Amino acid sequence: MVTALVRMGAILSAVLAPTGALAQRVASPDGRIVVTLGTSAGDQPTYQVAVAGRPVLAPSLLGLEFERYAKLSNGLKVAGVERASGEDRYTLPAGKVATVAEHYNQITVHYVESGGQRRRLDLVVRAYDSGMALRYAVPRQPDLKSLRLANELTQFAFPRDFACTGLNLGSFGTSHEGEYDPVQASAIRPHNLYELPLLCGTGAGGGAIAIAEAAVENWPAMYLTGTETGALGVAARLARRPDDPAIAVKAEVGGGIVSPWRVVMVGDNPGKLIENTLLTSLNPPAKGDFAWVKPGKTAWDWWSGPTLAGVPAAGTNNATERAFIDFAARHKFEYMMVDDGWYVNSGAGATLLPGADPTRPIDAIDLPGLVTYGAERGVGLILWLHWKLLDRDMERILGRIVRWGVKGIKVDFMDRDDQEMIGFYHRLAEATARHRLLLDLHGATHPWGMTRTWPHFLTQEGVLGAEYNKWTRRITARHNVMLAYTRMLAGPLDYTPGGYRNRTPDRFAITATAPEVQTTRGHGLAMYVVYESPLQSISDSPDAYRGQPGLDFLSDVPASWDETRFLAGEPGDYVVLARRKGARWYVGAMTDRARTVTLPLGFLGSGRHVARTWQDGAGPTELRTATRSISPGGRLVLTLASSGGAVAVIEPAR
Repeated sequence: MVTALVRMGAILSAVLAPTGALAQRVASPDGRIVVTLGTSAGDQPTYQVAVAGRPVLAPSLLGLEFERYAKLSNGLKVAGVERASGEDRYTLPAGKVATVAEHYNQITVHYVESGGQRRRLDLVVRAYDSGMALRYAVPRQPDLKSLRLANELTQFAFPRDFACTGLNLGSFGTSHEGEYDPVQASAIRPHNLYELPLLCGTGAGGGAIAIAEAAVENWPAMYLTGTETGALGVAARLARRPDDPAIAVKAEVGGGIVSPWRVVMVGDNPGKLIENTLLTSLNPPAKGDFAWVKPGKTAWDWWSGPTLAGVPAAGTNNATERAFIDFAARHKFEYMMVDDGWYVNSGAGATLLPGADPTRPIDAIDLPGLVTYGAERGVGLILWLHWKLLDRDMERILGRIVRWGVKGIKVDFMDRDDQEMIGFYHRLAEATARHRLLLDLHGATHPWGMTRTWPHFLTQEGVLGAEYNKWTRRITARHNVMLAYTRMLAGPLDYTPGGYRNRTPDRFAITATAPEVQTTRGHGLAMYVVYESPLQSISDSPDAYRGQPGLDFLSDVPASWDETRFLAGEPGDYVVLARRKGARWYVGAMTDRARTVTLPLGFLGSGRHVARTWQDGAGPTELRTATRSISPGGRLVLTLASSGGAVAVIEPAR
């Protein structure tokens, strides 16, 4: 399934001049992106990035900081350089594309301290046509047996006062749920903690970059703050260990350790970044057989309340779950998700009750019977679990779940991304892969491309999603559109769309049971094309969908894609994406204010096509449907209401 091709170039191992001041450059295969490595006045490594000859990152400091302010950064001399080129070529069983082939050029610079312990530090830099990435490597060395790292000294210095968009979390230990708001780079302070990715316009003809990370393992997640040095831009800050808050990374150097990749995605405009695949490319390839992984859509018993016609005591019980399974089967949804409350002493959300045991269903739930009921109808079950129970007793719990015949698990309330918690994510990914269980992480951090290594890890939360409609007015059309240009750049987001009680913002009412959404039906349908999530929720009650328009589209739309293209839009204003599955293209458009968009369809290729459209009607729950023929080189015109949207399915004419 996964093939990694690496063509090693000439290795330059000669020691450079003692000053170590020689600049080293690595360019992308197309020559458009150039990364230049140098040193500051204090012999601290630096890098800068130019795109088509225009700087997008000014000289930015690099290095590591150990506890008690000891640093591995100043006084570093270049001891040697290695160059290589290669290609990341792989397939993804689930995601926004089916296949990836990305060439890169790489440089590894070996540094050594000019005095003291003469510790060594390596810097690995890759340049792709779609961005660049760098990582630290601490090689095995006699004078450095273990690592107690307080922080990285990684900077992303801007040559100008970039207009950025980001989520300022303000503290470690959160569920990463909030709004991505505009911010000038000069207004980002050292006490801020910005979530990844951070989107910034470069001012170069609409060009944009996004700062992210990839291959996070044995390391905490990275946040961004204002620089302590006063340079315009942002700097890394690592999540702290809960058992030792003075440090971020504790490790034995042994045979050497490496940091995650620090990534700068590059696009001609913010929307083109949605097509970027750098984060998965920078992760290790998958090992083993993942042919069993089946992306799909899932009914869900939690979001709607639930309320169900014909089930007087709707809740976590057999009658309710069978009704949701029947609904999923009728509309060809692959899964049904049983949420919190199904096992003994569960149902308290984030609070872990004494005696909670997911190997013992409550009396109202016949889990083996429900698994059989679903299997007979082509619907697999996914079970909610509190993460702490898995952390304590992972193998016993997963073993029982597998014996029941369950297809996957949704794990919740981690709300951390320190080194220990990142370790839990990897242990859980390995264990669920071994047990052939699909994995969905809630209460989690941002993604970092881990789905390449673990293709069964289909989606994760770390997003201010539709659940907030139950208790706030924060889920606006503008927020929904902004997510496509920000949080989604990092990877799949379990936003949990599907609310079918559509209201205009002025008529929206907060209610926990049978919740409403303050966007149109067309806007909600478009989420299934715009939002990447190979496990996509159909979140509302079966009652809410009965006899309503648009359900035919929800039954048809895939959850995983062969190809993704950005067609039009601006962050926060509107977004239009086209995604292909086989010979069909699905178009999704979401907007803040009312507008008409005219879309060129050159990506369809030659031949006549037929387009079916679902567009906003006179009211928020109404849809206008139509079918039309499209000639080669034609255009598609979509009319979007305020807080609205539209979808289209385009396929070759028969």
